[in-house]
Amino acid sequence: MKFEAYKKIVLVLLIALPLTLIAQSPKKIDSLLQVMETTSNDSIKLRLTNQVSFYFIFNDIEKALTLLNNGIKEANEKEFYFGVNELTNTKGIYFDVKGIKDSARHYFEKGLEMSRNLKIKSIEQMSLNNLGMYNWNSGNFQEALNYFYQALEMNAIHSPQNIQGESVYLNNIGLIYQELKQYEKALEIHQKALKIREEINLESEQAISLANMGVCFKSLSRFKESIQSYQRAITLAKSANSMRYYYSFHGNLANVYFEMEEYEQAIANYKIALQRPVSLGENPKSDLSIYSNLTAAHTKLNQPKIALSYAEKGFEIIEKTPKLINFAGTLYKNAAESNYLLGNTKKGSDFLASYISINDSIFSKNNAEAIAGLEVKFKTQEKEIQLAETRAELAEKELKIGRKNTLIYGTSVLALLLAILGYLLYKHQKIKNKQLQKENELKEALNQIATQNKLQEQRLRISRDLHDNIGAQLTFIISSIENLKYGLKLKNEKMSQKLNTISSFTTNTIYELRDTIWAMNKPEITIEDLKSRVINYIDKAREMAANINFEFKADDQLSDEQAFSSIQGMNIYRIIQEAVHNALKYAEATNIEVHMGIKDNDLILSVTDDGKGFNQSETLLGNGLVNMKKRAGDLGGIFTLNSDTEKGTNIQIVVPLHLKFQTKEAS
Repeated sequence: MKFEAYKKIVLVLLIALPLTLIAQSPKKIDSLLQVMETTSNDSIKLRLTNQVSFYFIFNDIEKALTLLNNGIKEANEKEFYFGVNELTNTKGIYFDVKGIKDSARHYFEKGLEMSRNLKIKSIEQMSLNNLGMYNWNSGNFQEALNYFYQALEMNAIHSPQNIQGESVYLNNIGLIYQELKQYEKALEIHQKALKIREEINLESEQAISLANMGVCFKSLSRFKESIQSYQRAITLAKSANSMRYYYSFHGNLANVYFEMEEYEQAIANYKIALQRPVSLGENPKSDLSIYSNLTAAHTKLNQPKIALSYAEKGFEIIEKTPKLINFAGTLYKNAAESNYLLGNTKKGSDFLASYISINDSIFSKNNAEAIAGLEVKFKTQEKEIQLAETRAELAEKELKIGRKNTLIYGTSVLALLLAILGYLLYKHQKIKNKQLQKENELKEALNQIATQNKLQEQRLRISRDLHDNIGAQLTFIISSIENLKYGLKLKNEKMSQKLNTISSFTTNTIYELRDTIWAMNKPEITIEDLKSRVINYIDKAREMAANINFEFKADDQLSDEQAFSSIQGMNIYRIIQEAVHNALKYAEATNIEVHMGIKDNDLILSVTDDGKGFNQSETLLGNGLVNMKKRAGDLGGIFTLNSDTEKGTNIQIVVPLHLKFQTKEAS
């Protein structure tokens, strides 16, 4: 996890450390270090070690590790086990910030076990909360909820007077429900936390609860209630002198107005958010987002020059902080739209290209990280199998040693008994080997199932990314072309026709992308799926060629018992699609018939037209026919083409149904 993200989360968690240390000045920390070196009180020294280590986790992380290791060693030597327990938890936070998840979990769980053995309830509560935070950061929201609820229960039993702590746990639980998109439940929890904070007059914390409620109301499209929550949060933040929250909440309120298309109100609040004093610290990522939104708002109001002035300020931030480039996609998109409105098509195209490049980069990075995660998990499983095999070998060696010892200490008088015993041992070993074999077979089967599940999850994730990224970009291109035609009011017929061609090509590409996503989302494609897809395509073809009579026939013997892998199903659909397309484009036919049937356990597909046909001996096969033949070969099927001049054309493929699921997908 990145430092800033961890600090943001840690501010709303109840951890038995002084959170203000994160923002302490180096001079203050130096004075604490001096006290640590001079004090003779071991308890004070080790408690200060824990506090200072926590500060260095966010300011000098390697120095934090040295302090933690030395502190744990000294606490063990002094038998100050409270300090050992406390420092162990903080070491877990160190690894969590470093992004070493396995080690973070190890130290959090070790801290929890230690606190329970030592019966230190305060640290047990802290350990539960840290494990909740760890699982939250790792995306294990149900586990996080479990730990937060345990911490809440402990607080009620052992610290009922600590209602401020109760409000913090409720706040964390509400945030988890937000992550799960259960906004109604999140609102219920946040309202409980708000009520407690109102009872003890914690204005800054009340503002946080109201802001969280504003997020939930906005997600539920209850914009009026969201605005009211943010306005109350802003008032309370100002009253509590929590100015960092004050300016931040103005930005959140502006986002609500923007979504409601009340752009003037949104602009006013964005400008207040940008008035944050330098003394509160810089937040270039937040400023970049605000400048991008201001660019979009002024573009929506048809004020492209003002929009571009804010875009320039956003680009200045990227120039100063290049690592924020991955968060600048929408800024480039908004700048592209503003330039198109001004007629600066060259600049608009450049900004659009930058937007697409950033999105492609993020898409590739996310996929690489997902694949790397799968590889790590696969290697871990492989090591576990190797460890199991090693243990089996050791067990077998131990049995052999025992057998030899028995033979050494045996006598000739017991020869018969030893023979019987040897036979029994042999039978026992044989049974054990069979059990081990079955266990290994079961493990292999489970690993295959797990791998298939992970592959399916990855395919679904990639298909969603294709839809959300590539699909959105293609749609944006179509929209931009329409805006360009409108903005430039083109009178050049050739240019207008060219733009229409690009728009039509992009639309067809979207349809092709949807077909691919349809196939990727299915582990298998049934005959019924295939029939539905072909019927949809023929319906679209009817709209394009109203003068042609289309007919689709399917034998009654076809059923969902026949199924193909997604790759096979897609190949069959593409062959039919290409055959119909060729008939429309070249045949000059009045009737086109698509037939699906079954014969001798083979799937028979044919596309027939009554068009002008062609002489096969005098005509070279085009790319479309070559591709159809190649796809049929990949299916293990037979491709047949029959055509005569003025007699029409018939394309037929025969696919053996017994070859289903034999696909190149796994290669």
